[in-house]
Amino acid sequence: MKFGVTASCGSAAQSIEMAVAAEQAGWDGFFAWDGISVGPMDTFDPWTILGAAAVQTTRLTLGAMVFSLPRRKPWEVARQALTVDHLSGGRLVLPVGLGAVDDGAYSRVSGETTDVKERAALLDDSLAILDLAWTGEPFSYAGTFHQVTDLVFQPRPVRGTIPVWVIGSWFAPRSMRRAAGRDGVIAIRREDGFDPLKPDELRKVSDWVTEQRDGKPFELVAEGVLPTEPTAAREKIEALEAAGVTWWIDSNWDFDTVTPDGLLERIRRGPIPA
Repeated sequence: MKFGVTASCGSAAQSIEMAVAAEQAGWDGFFAWDGISVGPMDTFDPWTILGAAAVQTTRLTLGAMVFSLPRRKPWEVARQALTVDHLSGGRLVLPVGLGAVDDGAYSRVSGETTDVKERAALLDDSLAILDLAWTGEPFSYAGTFHQVTDLVFQPRPVRGTIPVWVIGSWFAPRSMRRAAGRDGVIAIRREDGFDPLKPDELRKVSDWVTEQRDGKPFELVAEGVLPTEPTAAREKIEALEAAGVTWWIDSNWDFDTVTPDGLLERIRRGPIPA
């Protein structure tokens, strides 16, 4: 299993400090987060954070938890992703989802939709356009919401493509099929995305996706907060790994308790509390 950490709070400079500390402490991945206007908290552009992290680190997988593609222009995402991919030497991964409608960029501006079906169609359009853009060949596309003609993107990604992890709601058939067709599945509970799936549920997710993919390898991504007691933390990780989880992303979204100093201290302790 690999271990990543999300810089869920802190200034832009503190986020880069966290990325450097994560590499030094043995983490496998560092993740920003994608928000525009979420309450009164400080929020920074994830592409800028990841670009800075790319040139300050040499080994970490980089991404954001998660990129909200329905409110982004996919041709811009294609170029932003290519830039960070090349800055990092091919270390970018693209976790994506519908986005949270409590972000003001959905709910408090005109022209953006909060409808689930429409956002799902926008996500599908975006994923299709990214696939075509990263081939490096001229392409056209006619989707539900996006139509493009004779676009071409150079250079190609460093490793030929950029891995895409998609949020899959367990069990919403269309959502899960979308995620299963990509490089990784970020499994969440359909009823409440902030209530983590238990290991036995994640095993069902793993088995279902494996069947859908005819055994082709994929990443199964889970996130949350580990127990502070070392034995309990190790037991949780062992249970998740046995369930088929390949990436654990340590993400503390409790903004009443998490602080930049506390998060940095947690990162410096390494992935599993000792």
